[in-house]
Amino acid sequence: MRIAGMLTGTALSAVLTTMAIPTPAAAASTIVVAVNGNDSAAGTLEQPLRTIQKAVDKAKPGDAIVVRGGTYALTDNITITTSGTASQPISLGAYQGERVVIDGEKLPASHTPVGGSIPRAERGAIHQEASYWKVSGLEIVNGPYGYYCDSCNNNVFSRLTTHDNYESGFQLQGASSSNQILNLDSYGNRDPRKNGESADGLAIKEGSGSGNVVRGARLWNNVDDGYDAWKFTSPILVENTIAYGNGFNRWNFPDFAGDGNGFKLGGGSPAPAVAHTLRNSVAYRNAAHGVTDNHNPGALALSRNTTFRNTGTGFDADGSGGRAVLTGNLSITDARPAALGSGSTSKGNSWDLGGSWGDSSVVSTNTGAITGPRTSDGSLPPARDFLVPKDGTAIGARF
Repeated sequence: MRIAGMLTGTALSAVLTTMAIPTPAAAASTIVVAVNGNDSAAGTLEQPLRTIQKAVDKAKPGDAIVVRGGTYALTDNITITTSGTASQPISLGAYQGERVVIDGEKLPASHTPVGGSIPRAERGAIHQEASYWKVSGLEIVNGPYGYYCDSCNNNVFSRLTTHDNYESGFQLQGASSSNQILNLDSYGNRDPRKNGESADGLAIKEGSGSGNVVRGARLWNNVDDGYDAWKFTSPILVENTIAYGNGFNRWNFPDFAGDGNGFKLGGGSPAPAVAHTLRNSVAYRNAAHGVTDNHNPGALALSRNTTFRNTGTGFDADGSGGRAVLTGNLSITDARPAALGSGSTSKGNSWDLGGSWGDSSVVSTNTGAITGPRTSDGSLPPARDFLVPKDGTAIGARF
């Protein structure tokens, strides 16, 4: 099998290991992109391409696109429409951990006026309508959405950073199933065209599809919600995830409309009944609720989560006669711990156990540990004492 340029043996193995992409036996070719490249070049390490779009256009099932460090200022969004296969996914990621920044500031849709709409094809600095991709290690900024994926299946998105975009940092929608969103950092996203009504850290909304998983995300200081599952009609699993500081008007928008929930687990008019799962996650210092069903009447499963100092309710699960099941959750100094509907089940939560659950009841309220640098493999930093009950009661999240 031919491997592009001289990237063979130990060197190629190191690249593939760093990117967590298929072994050389599975990769048809490796395509290299660099800021000093040329789109007429061979796409090797010695003769890289200049644009990520050119590499995407060349890629076929099994190929690995590796992007050298630098800032890639877009004049048109990166559009992915070719799918890999179950046995030969296509990979796109940073070369050996180098910092790759994809900047959408020059995209016209990034500056859509107040009240305007973004055409579907222009949504996202990266716009994907394809399946069986593994995308990792990219930083996406200033786009009309950061990463936008519509009708996408069986993809793995890992160690992405999406910040300061002009809509949601990462949005998955449409008929999309079996996607994994792992170790995402998404922050500072805002939407001037809607005065803060729409831009979330992570949105899985307006669609359906089973098997979607969010794990290890941090979603903070976004203008609307940290996480939003508005009108997504299939169950989603969210775990080991943190949402904080969302819904505050840091941009001085007039007629501010940001919602400010940590985790919004549904919604719509009427809201569909969906049994989403949220476990071992934390929501703190959000402008509204820590966790809300947003009138979702489905059987939400909320277990071993913690809410802390949210302006609204820690666990808001009283909408539309909901059937939420809350087990082993902890609320600390929220405006109120919980609001439960008549159909909800509550067992072993802090408000069930009684007693005082304030700052002094936990080992540490220091957020520095959980907001620090990730570990080398992209996992959340260890924060073993953060919001852990001093008396050892087995409630709330653990990191």
